[in-house]
Amino acid sequence: MKVLCVAEKPSIAKAISQILGGGAENSRVTGDKYTKNWDFPYAPRQAEFTVTAVRGHLLTHDFTDAYRKWHSCDPLVLFDAEIVSSVSADLRQVERNLVSEARSAQVLMIWTDCDREGENIGAEVVEVCRKGNRNIRVQRARFSAIIPAQIHRAAQNPVELDYRQASAVDARTLLDLRFGAAFTRLQTLTLQASLPDLDLKLVSYGERPCQFPTLGFVVSRYEQVQSFRPEQFWHIFMSATRRENGRTSECEFHWRRGHLFEFPVALVIYELVLDNPIARVAEVNSKPTKKWLLQKAGSRLLRLAPKKVLDVAEKLYQKGFLSYPRTETDIFDSQFQFKPLIEKHRQDDRWGTFATSLLNDDGFSTPRRGRKDDKAHPPIHPTANASNLTGDEKRVYEFITRRFLACCSKDAEGMETTVRVTCSGEEFSAAGLTVVARNYLDVYPYDKWGDKHIPLFQEGEEFIPSVCELREGQTSSPSLLTEADLVSLMDKNGIGTDATIAQHIQTIVDREYVMERTEGSVKYLVPSTLGIALVEGYNRIGFDKSLSKPQLRRDTERDMVRVCEGEKNKDQMMREAIEQYRAVFVRTREQFGQILECVRERVHGAPVARGGDRAARRGGGGGGGGWGGGPGGGRGGGGAPGPPPAGPPGGRGHPPRCWITFVTLRRCSTSSSATKEGVESFPVPTAASIRPNTNAASPRCNCDIPAAQRTVTKDNENQGRQFWACGKDRACDFFVWADGVDVGGDRGGGAAKRDEWRVPAKRPSSTQGDPGLLKAARMCGCDLTAVSRTVGKDGPTKGRKFWSCPNAEGARCGFFVWDEADSAEGAGNSIGSRNSGGPRSGECYKCGEPGHWSSNCPKAALGGGGTGGRGSSQQARGGGGSRDGECYKCGQTGHWSSDCPGGGSGSNYSSSRGGRTAPKRGGRSKRSSSTGQKRGTKRTSKFAAAEDEEDS
Repeated sequence: MKVLCVAEKPSIAKAISQILGGGAENSRVTGDKYTKNWDFPYAPRQAEFTVTAVRGHLLTHDFTDAYRKWHSCDPLVLFDAEIVSSVSADLRQVERNLVSEARSAQVLMIWTDCDREGENIGAEVVEVCRKGNRNIRVQRARFSAIIPAQIHRAAQNPVELDYRQASAVDARTLLDLRFGAAFTRLQTLTLQASLPDLDLKLVSYGERPCQFPTLGFVVSRYEQVQSFRPEQFWHIFMSATRRENGRTSECEFHWRRGHLFEFPVALVIYELVLDNPIARVAEVNSKPTKKWLLQKAGSRLLRLAPKKVLDVAEKLYQKGFLSYPRTETDIFDSQFQFKPLIEKHRQDDRWGTFATSLLNDDGFSTPRRGRKDDKAHPPIHPTANASNLTGDEKRVYEFITRRFLACCSKDAEGMETTVRVTCSGEEFSAAGLTVVARNYLDVYPYDKWGDKHIPLFQEGEEFIPSVCELREGQTSSPSLLTEADLVSLMDKNGIGTDATIAQHIQTIVDREYVMERTEGSVKYLVPSTLGIALVEGYNRIGFDKSLSKPQLRRDTERDMVRVCEGEKNKDQMMREAIEQYRAVFVRTREQFGQILECVRERVHGAPVARGGDRAARRGGGGGGGGWGGGPGGGRGGGGAPGPPPAGPPGGRGHPPRCWITFVTLRRCSTSSSATKEGVESFPVPTAASIRPNTNAASPRCNCDIPAAQRTVTKDNENQGRQFWACGKDRACDFFVWADGVDVGGDRGGGAAKRDEWRVPAKRPSSTQGDPGLLKAARMCGCDLTAVSRTVGKDGPTKGRKFWSCPNAEGARCGFFVWDEADSAEGAGNSIGSRNSGGPRSGECYKCGEPGHWSSNCPKAALGGGGTGGRGSSQQARGGGGSRDGECYKCGQTGHWSSDCPGGGSGSNYSSSRGGRTAPKRGGRSKRSSSTGQKRGTKRTSKFAAAEDEEDS
């Protein structure tokens, strides 16, 4: 029996022949200069083997001559035009060789890569070989690494070729040809005719429609950077200096509130802390902690382009040093043999000692389970030791090997100590870490985890902080995307696969839609003028599923999975996708003037980026606008944009003003469509009311209990961002971004009542009940039309309807609004109540009488409150007064507590340390009541001096 084996590449054919032939293989030349045939007997199958190869895909697809020329037809016709498949001219000799060898063979064994693309290439080989032998039997060899054990196992245990995977790739290839050709012709011909002075050549949509969503991510981040405006915030900094073992160390405490954007509010809280500056240790918690290996992008750690990393890994795979690299699997099979692979590294000078400890010292631990399994390959791992590699091959191999060994090790272990203290009702915390066992960190230098010393504190202990300051800071700009960032975004949004993502990124760079800019050792992606214009143009058209956003392509990728699993067939997938893209094409052509306008504005230098004119730069991390308004104001698709703006363009670049009156804290509405003054009033914080955020400030989750605030810790573009989740250990699936929720208003189910309001961490906004803005509120943070859903879980809100992002669960933004039609409170309770400074009964809260709002109260002069403008300096900047304008320290009128001549009850404080009474705090700078005072001035108490005097 003769078996014809066909590999995907000549190098793989040679490696397979050397393993199976055992030195008895003979080579023959073919008509193709890159390909040879290898003949040898294979005893386990009692057969004669001939191993040959193709060079990737054999077949190409194109339109017939009637549609191939650009001006031969309307681009819309291409959605239904006839497509033919043929072998390209440079592969004709490869085709002849397969047909010739198939004539004398009884079995055809496919040895292409074991992924969807490999199955499709295998199906093409079958089609060609059956031209020479219609009755040839087809078998499939499955392997993940080019090592003897796997190659022999695959040769002796062949399986069936998976034609469903081959059909899925066929469908995608034909769809990509239709869509790519139609949109490329539309873009190129229209732009060339309308803008002849630009001398535009090919304006490609891409042979695969992944190109524009990928470009959309880059443009979206660029516009966020462009439209970003730094905003001031204030926070209380506290530290304590301790002397232990002859060494002085400083412990910094972090304010639980983080920071506040309203200076008057921060100042009032700071004043309250100064009035009673004794800090009490509420809790000291020491507990063991662990650190495990996180998924890291090789491109970020090795500073190589994703495509370069993948290409190098594939070369190492072909040499037999690595398993198959183009896999999405991150789960090892339960039968996987780890220790034989670890054994191969015991003699390596770099990690041999660590490998030995895994085998001999009970250091081995089965790797954690991931989330993906393509059922074809294990996670990438080293298959042999390689000590003579150089350059990029050495770096990539070392990274993969160290990662594999680290996965097989135990978690790093440490002891974490957390100290929580309270001072005048405000909470502060500090944390320290002592690493007990490094474990995997010994072999994996890409992760950092080091000791952080913290002095000894006792629960119940009281102390006077060494430093307590009201410090000023600024929000920092988001950074431009790196290639590693873009890979993460594409993976999260379902654009491409691990095998194709790197190529999509390289494509938009090659076509000059994106430029690479290096700053230091980091390479950033900056969109070109044409790239920005095209994305902005498609976004202006206003598709729910824009070509520059990931939804359309993600639908195609998911349909491919359904075809592979037998839930759909190839014809169904193609029919549905063609109709979907045809509708998008028709609307694009009708409104192509939007794209033309964007290109003209960008190329001719018109000021389209109204949200900001700063040159793009890397900037620090952290959050930032991105919703600056206008065509260039950051409304580009992709990524994880912030919440939709509820006010005029400018976003956070022009924050609403905030001031303090005698009795209320007031803030202006940011809504441009408000018909009334739109002022909300809240009680001045007092020592009793200004506490760390409580349940009253939280939205209520689907369990109808106050939600819990959490912080994103995963390494992605949202790391450090806060969100609200179920308050009952995630019993429901409630999720809202913290910076997308107005915790001070009546938004969402169970929002806090007005008299339970707590100081917000971010500036809230209101739709003020305007119908136009209510409609805009139905657009989620991805700039898509929100969908109506119904609470299905048991609880008080079961059956209640709400609006949320239409994306899949893993890619949704934080948009969440109760359906006002389903709420007893009406629209005002779901989108944001309309407030004008008075209670819900319509009475003025100052005098208690109806007929006017508090801002026009005729008795304002008696009770304070002012007009709300910045002109009333005493009222606008003052704080610490009672409702009658009295100083809360001495009870007298005519001055604020900070200027109290007698010091009042708050002027002395006692310390429990040593039973002595601390002297009066001296030298504290007074706060000017003039409107000319600079906001954000750092104010420092003399705590250190007081302690020194006490100890003397």
